[in-house]
Amino acid sequence: MARSSYLFTSESVSEGHPDKVCDRISDEIVDAFYREGPQQGWDPKDIRVACETLATTNRLVIAGETRGPATLTRDYITHLARLAVRDIGYEQEGFHWENAQVEVLLHAQSADIAQGVDSAGNKDEGAGDQGIMFGYACRETPELMPAPIYYAHKILARLSQARRSGESAALGPDAKSQVTVRYENGKPVGAAEIVVSTQHLDADLSSHDVRAIVEPYVRDALPRGWISADTVWHVNPTGKFVIGGPDGDCGLTGRKIIVDTYGGAAPHGGGAFSGKDSTKVDRSAAYAARYLAKNVVAAGLADRCTIQLSYAIGVARPLSIYADLYGTGQVDEGRLEKALMEVMDLTPRGIRTHLGLNRPIYARTSSYGHFGRAPEADGGFSWERTDLVDPLRSLL
Repeated sequence: MARSSYLFTSESVSEGHPDKVCDRISDEIVDAFYREGPQQGWDPKDIRVACETLATTNRLVIAGETRGPATLTRDYITHLARLAVRDIGYEQEGFHWENAQVEVLLHAQSADIAQGVDSAGNKDEGAGDQGIMFGYACRETPELMPAPIYYAHKILARLSQARRSGESAALGPDAKSQVTVRYENGKPVGAAEIVVSTQHLDADLSSHDVRAIVEPYVRDALPRGWISADTVWHVNPTGKFVIGGPDGDCGLTGRKIIVDTYGGAAPHGGGAFSGKDSTKVDRSAAYAARYLAKNVVAAGLADRCTIQLSYAIGVARPLSIYADLYGTGQVDEGRLEKALMEVMDLTPRGIRTHLGLNRPIYARTSSYGHFGRAPEADGGFSWERTDLVDPLRSLL
């Protein structure tokens, strides 16, 4: 029997965290290929990007495989990386957008991989790799996300907004948050513990001083009544945090997969998102699984839903679909699985077409989570739509 009263914790990291700097640069390159490709006569479905970034003290290394327009030269990609670092806010001695050394090691995609993914004759476009992908939704927040990760993201997004606007100039780009949520009768009711570690530009600030700066933003981010006299705070618990970002800790693309998804509240297939074009089902099928799970919950068919999809490289159809409603479902899970296959084509081509993924919408996903965000007019976060509610209800 599921526990009804417990504590659960999730963490988030800001756009200035070293790993997130790398995610941002990798996704800026994906966007550039989708933006420049059509301008140079490329069909977006033929674009391929698998881009990894490493960041350390005043150095960036960008490596991987691509297929696309020749206008995306090493110099241009270097320029894009510098612009991303500048936008994040790094102008520090140990990591500066203008002075960092940038090495670009991108090369052509393997022909062996390409032949499995590309359509040819009667062969449909195949998955870019094998793997399992999970999507999840629940009723804990209006966005149908688990409360701990949702509010951990919200705290850092609020701090970033204050930093970027100049409202709180003392804060640096690098930050982490962690929220321990207290559940009663299966529902989130308050914050038992709050952790915020944020870079600060004034070396003389104490942990007490930093708490005075960040506490109003934390309170603004959490629901009214969630913070009480019993809530335990940990703000910059190690003390001074002046050296931040890649100067303080090496960063890599794809190292924050739990932060990017559900904060540990749901399974994860293990594949990262950033730096990958939409043929890579690690990304596109995980978006599709979230889309399906969210629509199941939004339709009132369950209070919680996990969807698993699986694929083989070069094979178009999903190998399996699995739904778990955790005993909260209003429908049989076997029937639901069949209905989900009817309302959406879950081949890689079908996913990319249905969600409009062959476009430059990825840099914005690189921090504060890929899920629980509002769908945008240009197609960003299309997997957060709830336009399958009526079709699902009609089938079930």
